[in-house]
Amino acid sequence: MKIKDITDVIETFAPLRWQESYDNAGLVVGREEDEVHAALLAVDVTEEVLDEAERTGCDLVITHHPIVFHALKRFNSADPVQRCVERAIRRGIALYACHTNLDSAPGGMSWRLAEELGIGCLGLLQPVAEPGVGFGVVGNLAEETDTLDFLRRVQRTLGVRAIRHSDVASPTIRRVAVCTGAGASLIGEARRAGADLYLTADMKYNDFMTPDNALTVADIGHFESEYCAIQLLFDILSKKLCTFAVRKSECSRNPVNYLV
Repeated sequence: MKIKDITDVIETFAPLRWQESYDNAGLVVGREEDEVHAALLAVDVTEEVLDEAERTGCDLVITHHPIVFHALKRFNSADPVQRCVERAIRRGIALYACHTNLDSAPGGMSWRLAEELGIGCLGLLQPVAEPGVGFGVVGNLAEETDTLDFLRRVQRTLGVRAIRHSDVASPTIRRVAVCTGAGASLIGEARRAGADLYLTADMKYNDFMTPDNALTVADIGHFESEYCAIQLLFDILSKKLCTFAVRKSECSRNPVNYLV
């Protein structure tokens, strides 16, 4: 099957025009007309993931994060990005990323994570130009829930080693906002949407003061919030490409380690 046949399915769900201007989603290594036989789905392109692709006969790796985010000026194996790109080219492995276009797509990343956590009646947190497209979601739990009990449930469900959170604004919650990845910039939107709790990642020190006890904000970890990309991409592809082999990576791992 040609790469284009596979990426067309993804881009029907999450067109590349929906990616942010700073992003580098799309085909990073390879040509659209190249023939491929199996795809491996991962969060990041790493040397371990490329090991897995070679071991399982996958000649296309589809990730959430693009391996090349900033322009490369040299290819001399000086860092992991250069080594992975060089290796992919030499071994004939195509690399494709579905990043902020998957974040902003209707039914995309935040929608998937919210559903995994039992949050329903979802609506967009920050709409953008096209109807239904935007970042983050907000919705309701089936019933009012103890705030810390819910955070412990999130921890168990996502395998989070540690959750950082602000002062607990209210002992119980019902309305929850979610944004996968780095979503501190949407704290204001979560507050305006009436959220009791906002779940996201990559928050800085001052971000935990921003809510001013109007809501609780919690940092659940970047990788942990976006691991759902693998299953989301698997579902998108498997529904349309029943004759093409798609594998979920077993080697996608969090680069952040915790000492507990």
